[in-house]
Amino acid sequence: MIKRFTWEIIVGLSLVAVSAVFFLAQITIFHSERDTLFYLLQDLAFLPIQVLLVTIVIDRLLILRERQNMLKKLNMVIGVFFTETGIELLRILSEFERLPDSLRKQLIISGEWGNREFAEATIVFRTHRHQIEAVAERLEQLRHFLLDKREFLLVLLENPILLEHDTFTELLLAVFHLADELAHRVDMLGLPASDYQHLAGDVQRAYHLLIIEWLAYMKHLKNDYPYLFSLAIRMNPFDSNASPIVN
Repeated sequence: MIKRFTWEIIVGLSLVAVSAVFFLAQITIFHSERDTLFYLLQDLAFLPIQVLLVTIVIDRLLILRERQNMLKKLNMVIGVFFTETGIELLRILSEFERLPDSLRKQLIISGEWGNREFAEATIVFRTHRHQIEAVAERLEQLRHFLLDKREFLLVLLENPILLEHDTFTELLLAVFHLADELAHRVDMLGLPASDYQHLAGDVQRAYHLLIIEWLAYMKHLKNDYPYLFSLAIRMNPFDSNASPIVN
């Protein structure tokens, strides 16, 4: 820190010395102290405006551009998550709850959806209290799936880009915790009712966060990548008639 501070002082003094040399050369050559002082004061008068442009306007534009690039990379990471794990995990977790048809329709996304439809669906599922039924056979299926994806989830958690997205990081932590809970149980059969209830709470947490993030991801695809959105709605995990075939 001291070395860096010393280096900055040396550079600053050097620049001031160079500027003084040029001013002295101008006075020596043109013999006009008045004009030199006039232009010096004129430059100083514009200095606050230059500082405004450089430190505020340009700096803000650079920060905005950097943030846009960061969000683009972040959305790529989220896209990889849903392609490799998220969509299939939604399909598995949806079997733990019998959604009423009225609610399930809120998740059947179509090409006609706009920002209003995505916002309405998000509000509905932010407040929805999932009724999770923790059945041994489904828990066993879920355990095998999550253990197969454990290394992939660890790699995602180590990605520093995710620090910019609190809600998605919270989702990954919830999914990883669910995988950890299931991994520490040798057999899903014959667990006490209290443990099934505990596991149902872990499933509910991950399922709730996953639906919200999935809606946000689908909205992103709709707005920015229509060709990816087309396949995503044809592979909707909540649509029993889902098929990649275009009819």
